[in-house]
Amino acid sequence: MFENQYIQQRLEKLKSLEKLGLNPYENQSERDTIISDFIAQFESLKDNENQRDENQIVTVSGRIKFMRLMGKALFYKIEDESGSLQVYMSQNDVGIDEFAYIKKNIEVGDIIELKGYPFFTKVGELSLHTSEFKLLTKAIAPLPEKFHGVQDIEIKYRQRYLDLIMNDDAKKVFHDRSKIVASIRSFLQNKDFLEVETPMLHPILGGANAKPFVTHHNALGLDRYLRIAPELYLKRLIVGGFEAIFEINRNFRNEGIDHTHNPEFTMLEFYWAYKTYKDLLPLTQELIQSAVKALNISPIVHFQGHDIDLSKDFKILSYDEALLTVGGIDAAVIEDKESIEHFLQTKGIEHRKDHNTYGSLKADLFDDFVEPKLIQPTFITEFPIEISPLARRNDANKNIADRFELFIGACEIANGFSELNDPVDQYQRFEAQVAAKAKGDEEACEMDEDYIKALSYGMPPTAGEGIGIDRLTMLLTGKESIKDVLLFPAMR
Repeated sequence: MFENQYIQQRLEKLKSLEKLGLNPYENQSERDTIISDFIAQFESLKDNENQRDENQIVTVSGRIKFMRLMGKALFYKIEDESGSLQVYMSQNDVGIDEFAYIKKNIEVGDIIELKGYPFFTKVGELSLHTSEFKLLTKAIAPLPEKFHGVQDIEIKYRQRYLDLIMNDDAKKVFHDRSKIVASIRSFLQNKDFLEVETPMLHPILGGANAKPFVTHHNALGLDRYLRIAPELYLKRLIVGGFEAIFEINRNFRNEGIDHTHNPEFTMLEFYWAYKTYKDLLPLTQELIQSAVKALNISPIVHFQGHDIDLSKDFKILSYDEALLTVGGIDAAVIEDKESIEHFLQTKGIEHRKDHNTYGSLKADLFDDFVEPKLIQPTFITEFPIEISPLARRNDANKNIADRFELFIGACEIANGFSELNDPVDQYQRFEAQVAAKAKGDEEACEMDEDYIKALSYGMPPTAGEGIGIDRLTMLLTGKESIKDVLLFPAMR
């Protein structure tokens, strides 16, 4: 990068500053006012006769985003995280030598500190009249041209810092993301949930069906998995006596990258003793609606080309109802495994060879014919038991699980169920997963005998749920790619 001609020119200016005995990377800042506070404090000057207050001396700092020389005067537009401000500087105020030094060495991208008083220009813009100037940081890489900003998607995601400098909307997305996480934390704590932390290096693959990342612990001489889900550890805590717990942290899955998937992602998982999955439905709706209020946005959000109403009660459909009414699948097709296989073949849809149970074939139908049509908020309940290895089996119908998923904008947002607390049944489910792994299913769980031992001490009836923070942020900020809500997304 140092061979770039524009960077070479800035490096020469850097040397000139150092020869003058000036530090181009100053460590001390005297800033006493952020830009948003400056604007809020002095906006009322517009109503005053003089439209200035020379007795109010403040110090602001920020990055130069624009500069214009007009004879013996300079106009800057500087930005800090809170906003932007016009700055006026004249040769008469700072002196001839200082003004010449500034004209020669200071440019767009530099971070500066300015002391002065507030005033309104003739065109009615609140500005800072500068009396003292200090360079805090010399930028040697020039910023993109302001009008176009960062247009290249590769640069936008690989150089997020540059995107944040140039794009106020990008900053807002991540401020909103922080507010969403804070609102979730506050919502659950107000309902007496305890926040906990569980391991991210797992000795056994479990908690979800996914391909793991594998690492090696040198001191122990053992392989470890980056966690794909915290579920089994959190349920151990329910066994231990905690009755309402949650964790917000990273999960890792060694899978593909697309507009809704990133190899590492943020999940909320929470568990609630003496409750069923049906208790989670209104809680989930309330949690999402509280996040909408925290952002102070309309409950009708635009996402993936659709206007989605989050203010109404979310729809509830069983898995089979969704296949029939949303997917348009004939009832005869879903009667048995062979009928589904034949239907998929007639439609030219391939299914994974290691996914050939009745439930997994139903899932193939669901993925292709139902999920893309679930636009308005919809809870899908009564999942096939074969694709729900950790969920409780329904008492009335042993072929379905007491489980739901929430879909919004054709995207899965949440997954929850009444937890399986029968150690014998869980052991048999693990055995089925181990058999599936032996046949080539890389996403199948492993046998976790310690978790079986924990269940053997007794886990109360419990409901648990996971919500994807990244996808929820996409929904509430109207972003169509998960890369737009991750500060540093995975890139090829």
